[in-house]
Amino acid sequence: MPTPRHTTLFQCQRHPILCGFAAALLGSLFIYLDYWHIHFSAADTLFGLLSITLLLYGNARMWFFAGLFFGLFWFWWIGLSFIHYQMSWAIPFAMLFIALIYAILFWIIAKTSEVLPHQLLQNKNIAKQYIPKLFTLHSSLFTFILKSLGLLSMSYIHPLSFDWFKPELMFVQSYFGIEKWQFALILAVLVLSLYRRTLIFLPLLLLVWQPTPKDVSHSSEWKIASVTTHIPVEAKWDRTQQPAQFHKLLQKIDHAIDANASTVVLPETAFPIYLERTPWLYLALQNRARKINIVTGALYWEDGIPRNSTYIFHKNGTIERANKVLLVPFGEKNPLPDFLSDWVNKVFYDGAVDYKADSNITDYMLDNVRYRNAICFEATSEVLYEGRPKHMIVLSNNGWFVPSIEPTLQRLLLQYYSKKYDTIIYHAVNMAPSYIIVGGAVLTL
Repeated sequence: MPTPRHTTLFQCQRHPILCGFAAALLGSLFIYLDYWHIHFSAADTLFGLLSITLLLYGNARMWFFAGLFFGLFWFWWIGLSFIHYQMSWAIPFAMLFIALIYAILFWIIAKTSEVLPHQLLQNKNIAKQYIPKLFTLHSSLFTFILKSLGLLSMSYIHPLSFDWFKPELMFVQSYFGIEKWQFALILAVLVLSLYRRTLIFLPLLLLVWQPTPKDVSHSSEWKIASVTTHIPVEAKWDRTQQPAQFHKLLQKIDHAIDANASTVVLPETAFPIYLERTPWLYLALQNRARKINIVTGALYWEDGIPRNSTYIFHKNGTIERANKVLLVPFGEKNPLPDFLSDWVNKVFYDGAVDYKADSNITDYMLDNVRYRNAICFEATSEVLYEGRPKHMIVLSNNGWFVPSIEPTLQRLLLQYYSKKYDTIIYHAVNMAPSYIIVGGAVLTL
């Protein structure tokens, strides 16, 4: 197939590795700038537009390397969890595996975008019959359109049930909105500009102008104290250290009571035990719940299968339990077929059984306000935002992946969903700062 004439502008056909690296780097800088506490909406806007421009110009080889570097820049940290299993040697293999998944995904999209127009133009009768008027499009324009549709749909493709890659996320702290129609308009403007080789369409980007508010302040109605803990994974699960940790957590609850908070939220598995099998701790939380609502992470044992749960101790004496709905791929549930899953669990996880997910999303009431329950990974999934919940309480343990960009990327995803669904998110975290997100803006506690 002849090369579209505009690709020569960036010489991406001749230098696919360099151009793929540049596209991925520009599309990832928003994460690293935020990690380094550099917040510059103009830079995020410009880098995002340049990244997409390079992708639209690039061929399938370039997209392969772009996907490879996107996978590395966004998700290199996933393999860090192997450190806690004394398997540091596996980290580079995990990084390469993840990078190759996105490399292949990107390549398929770009290759399809190149081959399909050529095939349709060679078979105009088929095009006339099944896709009216499509055969009249210039092949390079059609290629641009197919690539943009690939980018638009990429957030719906979840390799191994992992759904953190969303191309529109690069605009979450930019001057643009992150709704699908806004991202579609950005792509359309760039396609028209590149195809016609003119800047005349760029003013249309003003239609998606939606900067994140910067002046969010603490509201008196937010009487929720989100507790931050700094307990490394090994210490957290060391039974000899747990009593001292539990007493410190109880002290943090006492401090929240003294501060007249209405609710105190502790991180995911703040108590990494089967809570109802530890009577003294269960009673200690019940007693404190007479003065304050307590929301905390803990484990629950059910018919030989563990659950990752949220316990809600109400001031009126009632106790609720909300189980996790979406489990972390490999971390809590193996997404592979059973014959592979059993082998992986035996070799890599000492034969541990998978956690069990609940089938229903849980909402609960605190002081006449409804909150959506979310535990770490599931808060970054579209499923948890069904019904556009007004408030969400999220518990996380980021100890498996620090130091890395994982807490930053998680927060950016929560900003994305807060902005998209107008959800106020209260986030209590272990090994990273806790915060509140309102309308996509972060309020540090």
